[in-house]
Amino acid sequence: MSRQLAELENILTALIAEHKKLLAETERHQAAIQAMNVAAMDASRSVQETMRARIASLDGRRKILADQLGAPHKVAAPTLTRLAELYPQSRKRLLEQRDELRRVIGEIQQRTQVAGRVAGAMLGHLNSVVRILGTAMRQAGVYTKKGLPRLAPRIGAIEAVA
Repeated sequence: MSRQLAELENILTALIAEHKKLLAETERHQAAIQAMNVAAMDASRSVQETMRARIASLDGRRKILADQLGAPHKVAAPTLTRLAELYPQSRKRLLEQRDELRRVIGEIQQRTQVAGRVAGAMLGHLNSVVRILGTAMRQAGVYTKKGLPRLAPRIGAIEAVA
């Protein structure tokens, strides 16, 4: 069991490292959004996707090891807290790693939640602009007898909000 516990601790260390890298990449992505640098946004997105794939792989291995460690005690899908109770010799290290992982994941969630809200607000504004332009352009453009285009009436403030 000590080999499996050591392997679980190594996987948790790798998970924490990957999440820290993801946090740094999330910050770079937000900086690219603020600078409106599309190339940097796209590059950051692809890097984040590879990191998420590595995290998913590590998490799958973590789940398998947790199940193997819980099997002798007849515990299905044990949490790190439960494993720390079952294996007191590794309790301190497992709980420290759990807390560190929670902290980093919380920071990532906070940053991505803010970015998601900003993106949602921006999308709402763009939707309004497209709707207003569509309403203005819906009217057929015609020419007068002199060959000059007749422009659509100006959009008022009340029409823009409606």
